[in-house]
Amino acid sequence: MSLRRSIPRRTTCPVKHDTVNVALVGAGGMGEGVIKKLLELPDVRIVAIADPIASYEDDFFYKRPLGRLPVIERLEQHYHATEPGYSCPGYEDFREMLDREPSIDAIVCATPDHLHAYVSIYAMRKGKHVYCEKPLAHNIREVREMARVAAETGVATQMGNIGHARDGMREAVEWIKDGAIGPVREAHAWVGSGRWSKWMVNPPEDTPPVPEGCNWDLWLGPRPSHPYHPTLTPVRWRDYWSFGLGSIGDFVCHDMDVICWALDLHSPHIVEAFAAGKPHPDLTPYGSICHYWFKSRSRRPAVKVCWYDGGLRPPTPDNWPDDVEWPKRGSMFVGEKGLLVCPGLGVTPFLVPTKLAKTYTPPAPSIPRSPGHHREWIDACKGGKPGGTEFGYSARLTELALLGVLALRTGKRITWDAKNMRAVDCPEADAIINGEPYRKGWELI
Repeated sequence: MSLRRSIPRRTTCPVKHDTVNVALVGAGGMGEGVIKKLLELPDVRIVAIADPIASYEDDFFYKRPLGRLPVIERLEQHYHATEPGYSCPGYEDFREMLDREPSIDAIVCATPDHLHAYVSIYAMRKGKHVYCEKPLAHNIREVREMARVAAETGVATQMGNIGHARDGMREAVEWIKDGAIGPVREAHAWVGSGRWSKWMVNPPEDTPPVPEGCNWDLWLGPRPSHPYHPTLTPVRWRDYWSFGLGSIGDFVCHDMDVICWALDLHSPHIVEAFAAGKPHPDLTPYGSICHYWFKSRSRRPAVKVCWYDGGLRPPTPDNWPDDVEWPKRGSMFVGEKGLLVCPGLGVTPFLVPTKLAKTYTPPAPSIPRSPGHHREWIDACKGGKPGGTEFGYSARLTELALLGVLALRTGKRITWDAKNMRAVDCPEADAIINGEPYRKGWELI
């Protein structure tokens, strides 16, 4: 399936009642964060939660008790202020939840990356609207299948890259299309994030017991049997290629979003990546640099896009103002007239050099401003227009991240045949493109 012709359509199975009943799959920090945003909307009700882990004390990143039971407890405390009889059912297995809770209209998928595609496709095929955290899927075949099933079922979808809805990102896209810096032939994006377990050189060999209340087999989902270890959960699973995708998979969907949108990027024809430190075949790198080459198309010139993580970043341009601090994360377009810099997720952009910034007059807004990232999705669930990061667009953006992962894992300069979904003259890439062998019962049918 090609992503080039993916066109978002209005929801064909909208929610008919006023309140959208939402269930959460994956009650970690990101999942609870999305639920908190949805609780701000008066026409949303959280009706069930599924997570194979009952509870755990997250002293690593989110710094609070998480898992199915703590999130249910906090949710019930929230609702009891206005609805004393509210009770939120909890399940280990999201499939059982969907079978037993017919009132569910939509789900939020906030599981580890290796489960995104299975959970989302399973729910879409049951007619549920889906909000899925980024990156959309764990491999290229999965991400294309998610876009296909979303289009086939007509449900409302949204990926969790919240910066896409902010005014600053829209301004940046408008300025680029207005020619603020002239034709763009080069762009960069960077984050400081690297491997979570920075001390880890090789995967640990010890096999501690599975914590009480953790259905480890269900957590593994489609993956072959793998021993439990605290370097896998919470959060740290991002360091393992089998479950996560490292910083490039974690952040490209955020920080290359404005570049993909403004330049209308589709598939690159060449991708090359370099890992910081000696790579381990099972572990994501401490940092990476990835180069993407896109051919010219229509009136857009050929462009090279560079990605950096783990503290790596582009060189400081010669015309960079002395009084402007380099952003810790962000995106930068290089044009014939100067630079357009986006310092973070949807933050107001600025132009370099100073003379250009003082003389440029921004165009009148041409991209409708968003009512809010989560509001977009709920409105789409009710039959409104698709959200800005519906699965057609977000699959295309996620594929850029996954191609970077492909180049990192193979260590090869990839010539990408997008139509046939293969790396030319690189047969070892096929297993990464299509994913590890799926356990029986967890195949994407």
